[in-house]
Amino acid sequence: MSTTKADTKMAPAAFFPRYEQTFPELSSQEIARMRRIGEIATYKDGEKLFETGKVGPGMFVILSGHVAITQRDGFGHVTPVIDQGPGQFLAEIGQLSDRVALVDGEAEGDVETLLIPPDRLRALLVAEADLGERIMRALILRRVSLIQGGAGGPVLIGPPDSSGVIGLQVFLRRNGCPHHLLDPKVDHDAADLIARYSPQPADWPLVVMADGAVLRNPSESELARAMGMIRTIAKDKVYDVAVVGSGPAGLSTAVYAASEGLTVTVCDSRAFGGQAGASARIENYLGFPTGISGLALTARAFNQAQKFGADIMIPVVVKELDCAREDGAFALKLDDGDVLRARSVVVASGARYRRPDIDKLEHFEGRGVWYWASPIEAKLCSQQEVVLVGGGNSAGQAAVFLSDHAKKIHMVIRGGGLGSSMSRYLIERIEATPNIELVFNTEVAALDGTKEGPLERLWLRSRLSGEESGMDIRNLFLFVGADPATEWLQGCGVLVDRGGFVMTGAGCRKAAGDLTSTLETSVPGVFAVGDVRSGSVKRVGGAIGEGAQVVAALHHFLGDAQKPTL
Repeated sequence: MSTTKADTKMAPAAFFPRYEQTFPELSSQEIARMRRIGEIATYKDGEKLFETGKVGPGMFVILSGHVAITQRDGFGHVTPVIDQGPGQFLAEIGQLSDRVALVDGEAEGDVETLLIPPDRLRALLVAEADLGERIMRALILRRVSLIQGGAGGPVLIGPPDSSGVIGLQVFLRRNGCPHHLLDPKVDHDAADLIARYSPQPADWPLVVMADGAVLRNPSESELARAMGMIRTIAKDKVYDVAVVGSGPAGLSTAVYAASEGLTVTVCDSRAFGGQAGASARIENYLGFPTGISGLALTARAFNQAQKFGADIMIPVVVKELDCAREDGAFALKLDDGDVLRARSVVVASGARYRRPDIDKLEHFEGRGVWYWASPIEAKLCSQQEVVLVGGGNSAGQAAVFLSDHAKKIHMVIRGGGLGSSMSRYLIERIEATPNIELVFNTEVAALDGTKEGPLERLWLRSRLSGEESGMDIRNLFLFVGADPATEWLQGCGVLVDRGGFVMTGAGCRKAAGDLTSTLETSVPGVFAVGDVRSGSVKRVGGAIGEGAQVVAALHHFLGDAQKPTL
């Protein structure tokens, strides 16, 4: 399947709900101001300005001619997106950080452009407040349009309820990557590919990249590398700050530190947002009276950090921190063998979902046992009865969200009430929701299902009488707390408390008896913020505040006598 140039003429504005903001037209005065940071680049008819799957050179401002924007998938299908002309610019949020293009841009006739490289684009967004706001909004809305339309990115092929399919869908969604899913039972292209590769269930999902390459059940890291998400680390690069973890605390640190001129890198093993990013709705965060999803909130911070020049590497696992500082820099050893070097380190690795001691739990993870509640899981439990375990805010937010999809939610709580563990507004919301049933003083005792199949049944046990009862349940959601992700700090001298949380401030006296900064650990130059820190309040607002607060301590440690005031 292919298209002609006539097919790629201007798409109707109705296709883009916020068309004027998504594709604004720059004035001649605005373009004139941009000429000082750009360079003229010309293209002949049919020549590509950028290609899907390849890193583009930056943002193009069209001075004359037209450019057809199309989406191309691994099956050879080409779909028109929009036609852009003089005064308009070509880019989306990925161009802020040298990411690969998600669409093709082809010259229609002779085209003259003003090309602005990524580093100068970031400088423009900061220096030109009003113009920068218009451009930034357009870059974000374009990515949103690609995600909503499933344009660009990989094609996943497999049963929608396959654990491998669901895992990669969640990974891509959490990282804001466009993709779409084809079910081989109903899609002709998917069925043909299945027949050609004859995959066994262990091969699911197949992933078709834009260049036609097919991956068999790739890991998140393998898929990320194929998509160009992980970049090669420059051997001689030494950052001012390395932030480990991109939850609210890590992203806050990145935004404030990068905006104040520090060179910042952020590493995360899976996705930006941390556990907060998986929250269906946060209603008690300052400034959002109608609430906001955790993904939407942290996505804004993620884009903001890139705007100020932070290098964000996802998914990258930090395996070890070397605090010897033989060359004056800390060394962070990564899972792929690379070494990241920085003059200071901020531990924002948060906590991992706690797994209760239930037989066969690991077997059913991704097959009916979930540790978060996104639209993907909500669709799987549509009009079904589900069990949700937990009595904290995360559990409450998930229960309220799932109540719009599930037939009934059995909310299982080990204790005898919610007052000491959950915000009052959530308790009132749950009590007013007719399809949420509270089951107190109870725990999950056992799980059952076929050897290779999904969860089919579970047993609940009363903690008062010991009596057990069985239920036919295909989806179990667990929100039973979290354990600190601090194993990578072992051996470098960073002190942790009995629970494994990083100790800071008054709990870490230096040799001379002087107290460290409130957020500094027992190792000078290593700081801790957010949920991973011992004594933190374990709230999104608190984590963001600590991320902002630690920047002053970073300036002090790095010897910046003229540190800005937060």
